[in-house]
Amino acid sequence: MRLLRGVLSALLLCAGFPFGSESQALLDPAVEGNQRLTSLTDGILHLTFEERTRWEERYGVNFGEAPNQQDMLSRLRFGADIRPASWLKITLTGQDARAPFYGPNAPGSMRDTADLQESYIELFPKAKSGFGAIFGREMLDFGESRVIGTPQWSNTARTYDGGRVSYRKGPLRMEALLLSPVVVQPDAFNGPEFGNHIWGTYNVISQFWKGLSIDAYALRHSQNKSGGFSGEGTLGTNTFGARLYGPLPWAMTYDLEGIGQGGHIGPKTQRAYAWFAGATKATKLWEMPLIFSAEYKLASGSRADSHNSGTYDQISPANHDKFGHEDLFGWRNLKTFRSLETLHWTKAFALNVMYSDEHLVSATDALYNSSGAAIAKSETGTAGTHVGQELDAFLTYKCGHHTFGAGFGHFFAGEFVRATTPGVNPRYFYVFQQYTIK
Repeated sequence: MRLLRGVLSALLLCAGFPFGSESQALLDPAVEGNQRLTSLTDGILHLTFEERTRWEERYGVNFGEAPNQQDMLSRLRFGADIRPASWLKITLTGQDARAPFYGPNAPGSMRDTADLQESYIELFPKAKSGFGAIFGREMLDFGESRVIGTPQWSNTARTYDGGRVSYRKGPLRMEALLLSPVVVQPDAFNGPEFGNHIWGTYNVISQFWKGLSIDAYALRHSQNKSGGFSGEGTLGTNTFGARLYGPLPWAMTYDLEGIGQGGHIGPKTQRAYAWFAGATKATKLWEMPLIFSAEYKLASGSRADSHNSGTYDQISPANHDKFGHEDLFGWRNLKTFRSLETLHWTKAFALNVMYSDEHLVSATDALYNSSGAAIAKSETGTAGTHVGQELDAFLTYKCGHHTFGAGFGHFFAGEFVRATTPGVNPRYFYVFQQYTIK
């Protein structure tokens, strides 16, 4: 009865009607109503909501090999967190993602009509020590999402079906996981990709010595043909990695990550690696906060004279922004320098400038896109290794629970792209607005 009363009260508040002695106009009825709902149900029920619309234009798609795109993308999410007991949390989120001007053949990255985005139960969600667990479908980001993540810039955003069991003690969190990425089916109910498994352990020790934190993980990635592996045989890679991050003097932070990979890709033995190094510096420009960041990362590629596979398996990352704002590339056979400068003109308004420079690690291996598929390859290695450079500028403005933004990116093709593709310089322009209640 208390839950029903809370829901009715929230609906009245969202409609703008006064409740009890409150007769003042509400600045944001939806937020106020949701807070009242949570209060009246003693924290049992809390609603979540997101509405996002983005207009984007892409020119020189796949360096001129595909048609230019102009799309209106919309995404609507409505969810609920239910806490019937202190040891139990249930999360449900529905999603409707559309690309109305694209036509009936919009891919799964753009369109997913009325589907279940998240549905999971969490045991002991507030416990600071002891065991916990999560089972069901959820969006996930581990670390900096370079290995496992959910790319939210995508109109549909990846989810995972599976389970995670964790143990927490002080700064230590140990976790075992078994996951399968969910396949988006625009006109049917989404389901897990059973032939695609990620399992292992991901552990974190947070700020245990002078702000130092460590992530350490061991993951097995298995694919067979029914799960989507397109090569000969099956895929089974073993990934061992560690990440160190924390503060430095002079308002700086650092981030280091190293990964080794074994197993097999098809009939070939896998011997690959990847690493990342980055630093961030906070300062001021005319009393306005200014943040500088720079990073260098490398993921190995295969050599034509090797009997092994040396192309790093990027597993299931969230690559947005990692290689430029246009999302052209993935973390395979690539070394990248990237810088980002963010100027907070006001507390709500931020201007960002991003630069990236890309080179192949192996001249005889392919250039790969964000999802890990090959874009182009020089079998003889005579096309060079410079992929190109990208310059991006974008701004955001936040007003309460609303965010508005716009951006532009231009890619300048290097020798490899000019030699192996039509060589068109891709350009990207977008404007968006988003309203979120968490």
